[in-house]
Amino acid sequence: MIARREFVTLLGGAAAAWPLAAWAQQAAMPVVGFVHGGSPDARRVAAFRKGLNETGYAEGQNVTVEYHLLDGHYDRLPSVMADLRRVAVIATPGERLGALAAKAASATIPIVFGIGTDPVKLGLVTSLARPGGNATGVNFFIQEIAAKRLALLHELAPKAVRVGVLVNPANASSAEATLQEIGEAARAIGLQILALNASTSAEIEAAFGTLLRERAEALFVAGDPFFFSQPVQFGLLAVGHGIPMAHSSREAVEAGALMSYATDGTDMFRQVGVYTGQILKGAKPADLPVTQSTKFELVINLKTAKTLGLDIPDKLLALADEVIE
Repeated sequence: MIARREFVTLLGGAAAAWPLAAWAQQAAMPVVGFVHGGSPDARRVAAFRKGLNETGYAEGQNVTVEYHLLDGHYDRLPSVMADLRRVAVIATPGERLGALAAKAASATIPIVFGIGTDPVKLGLVTSLARPGGNATGVNFFIQEIAAKRLALLHELAPKAVRVGVLVNPANASSAEATLQEIGEAARAIGLQILALNASTSAEIEAAFGTLLRERAEALFVAGDPFFFSQPVQFGLLAVGHGIPMAHSSREAVEAGALMSYATDGTDMFRQVGVYTGQILKGAKPADLPVTQSTKFELVINLKTAKTLGLDIPDKLLALADEVIE
């Protein structure tokens, strides 16, 4: 017969073993470091998880994901990368600065990026077909289609001659490239540009005040991860101030912006999840070619257009992938 003291000791030992076993199982899971300059909406995070699921990984079951959402504070990147020294993969969907910081921090940890500029020119990969290092991912053409988005805004709001261009100075190289690209495109179609800066939610609101004081008649929002993460704020401000606005996020149009034109950002997050899962299974980034987004979405908010007194040309309505009424 087991004495009471021995029974309690055995029971306590068995009980203690369960959490230890659970901890050991969790510790054995590969860890993915997810880095984003803003705070992506639930749909895009769900798309990333869907990509992982397509390769046999389920968060919390056989993989752990550590989320590092910068909310526009890019100065936190060095400390974030220091925290990710032991992860299995670093995923940076929609995050050029994050991808560059990860590449600078490690030449061995696999990196899966989603970026809007040429990864070869950035030095992230040797070539699109043969990345050749520890990074691969998705190129979704932010800079390349900026001029097209401005042209579409001009077609939707043809009387707007002075256009504000909002960029994020914390993302300096991207901001400079956008202003150069949009400046050239604006001159070609006879528009004037007013450069505006914002790195926080308060500065976004202040930028709208400047836009009105300077008598700009429309707003072009640069494709920046922090701006992606504020679609409702942008939509409400555009509606509240009666400003025709071109954004790169369809969610902003759902919230009231006039239009968006961009690649499918949600699918990009899914593709980053797929590559992350493939690498967890043993694939090498050097052998996974950089994929390029081929689907471009034009979304128009017809209700906003009517509120602004804009007549949308039939050809644009026919071209739109979605018309919000």
